[in-house]
Amino acid sequence: MDKADPNAQQLSPSELEQLQADLPQWEVDATGDASRLTRKFSFGNFAEALAFTNRVGEAAEAADHHPLISLTWGEARVDWWSHSAGGITRNDVNMARMTDRIFEAD
Repeated sequence: MDKADPNAQQLSPSELEQLQADLPQWEVDATGDASRLTRKFSFGNFAEALAFTNRVGEAAEAADHHPLISLTWGEARVDWWSHSAGGITRNDVNMARMTDRIFEAD
């Protein structure tokens, strides 16, 4: 991500607070070395969860912005953050919204 791009800049604490209103099903996880947007998605079986992760992966590859995805039976967890910015950026927020649209389309 280009540091000159305002969408690639780490969000301020007040902007992170606003995320709770904008993305109520996502949490800000600040336990690691960088804050992340994280959400767990539930499915009826492993195959549905796998199909979802593949669709998110395809969209991430197209955007050249890649999440951490954890997959288990009936559940996928998606974490978005930007290594280059050291935390959550507007790009991550946009990708979280895209992830929600993929889930809602199922």
